[in-house]
Amino acid sequence: MKPSLAKGTRDFTSQEVSRRKYIINILQNNFELFGFQPLETPSFENLSTLTGKYGEEGDRLIFKILNSGDYTSKVNQEDWDNKSHQKLTSQISDKALRYDLTVPFARFVAMNHGKLTFPYKRYQIQPVWRADRPQKGRFREFYQCDADVVGSESLLQEVELIQLYLKSFAELKVSVTIHMNNRKILSGLAEYAGITDKLIDFTVALDKLDKIGKEGVVKELLEREITQDSIDKLDFLFSQSNDALENLLQLKEKFAGNEIGLKGVEELEFVLTQSLNLGVDMQNLVFDITLARGLDYYTGAIFEVKADEAQMGSIGGGGRYDNLTEVFGVKNIPGIGVSFGLDRIYLVMEELGLFPEEASSKVEYLFANFGGDEVLESLKLMMQLREKGISAELYPESAKINKQFTYAEKKGINNLVFLGEEEIKNKTVTFKNLEAGEQKTVSLEEFLG
Repeated sequence: MKPSLAKGTRDFTSQEVSRRKYIINILQNNFELFGFQPLETPSFENLSTLTGKYGEEGDRLIFKILNSGDYTSKVNQEDWDNKSHQKLTSQISDKALRYDLTVPFARFVAMNHGKLTFPYKRYQIQPVWRADRPQKGRFREFYQCDADVVGSESLLQEVELIQLYLKSFAELKVSVTIHMNNRKILSGLAEYAGITDKLIDFTVALDKLDKIGKEGVVKELLEREITQDSIDKLDFLFSQSNDALENLLQLKEKFAGNEIGLKGVEELEFVLTQSLNLGVDMQNLVFDITLARGLDYYTGAIFEVKADEAQMGSIGGGGRYDNLTEVFGVKNIPGIGVSFGLDRIYLVMEELGLFPEEASSKVEYLFANFGGDEVLESLKLMMQLREKGISAELYPESAKINKQFTYAEKKGINNLVFLGEEEIKNKTVTFKNLEAGEQKTVSLEEFLG
């Protein structure tokens, strides 16, 4: 059988792994500079932990794991005959691969809140799985790099997370715009349009604006039984100005007497103003009133990061989720978090040629293999180089020198070392820089530096 990859998954070459590590190292360093501590959770969770947290669409994308053994033995025959997949799922599967890192984190906090010091700041860099339709920048297995704070309602956390985003992307040399909104504003809009009972339908449709356009959103709203009168009231959403504070002022007028809407405007105004006071260029920070993010657990600020110079959708996102641990029986632990999309960031950097030379892992020296006693001396010298943190390898066979040259060139090793009988006797080392085409002989001491 011809081998193949499962759809939406990838192999990573040595160069790709090295470049991914380059991104992760920058993110990890910044997470720790901002006071976040590492956490890891299992790759799969109880299905009950994950379902009901991501909305109707998200729940459909959870990868379920079949129970081990004869998973059909406890199936209700009537449900089986009727092919009732919703009823069958709970009977044949009680585990699932994690869909994101936030819900497992909330489960961890709920289980350990008595031992944690609040506010608790954690970062997590691990793979997640979604049964999505694979396309450019969208995979079924991908890494998330999350930073979350729980146990604080302070809006300064939002300001800090904006700083974290901007500092990290500046170091990666990726020019970005952070789109912001507040779920309280969306709740206020639903109240203003008289569709409070349709809030989830409204936000799910609105979140697709950049993909399906105004006509597509209006069509979906009508399909979700939202009246034309309500849609007409919300028409101003599709014609916002570029001035965030001016848009907020317009909202204040529409939200007169609308408590939750005004609260959202006030929160967003604070975050924008403080960010401006810290020197953030408003070109990098946009109030996007149509931004909804389709996850049900957000309750306040929501973020989405987009690359300015590449068509890639969002390369980061997050928001405030003040009620998430309540579903696990633990109340009053507010939280906020952001995520960096490692795979999409990689694609953007690759497209724009932003990876530096040092982002690729390369062997510094290849020792030519002449056989005999020279091999032992080469191994001894390689040990000394490695002690100094310099990478070196020995060609495994005593092959023709041209073959060893070709190996070095194909692998991108710049220096080929010759430690023959003459060099051993004179305590010297001969090496050729393949890039420059220069060959020199130096003393052993000089070579080891």
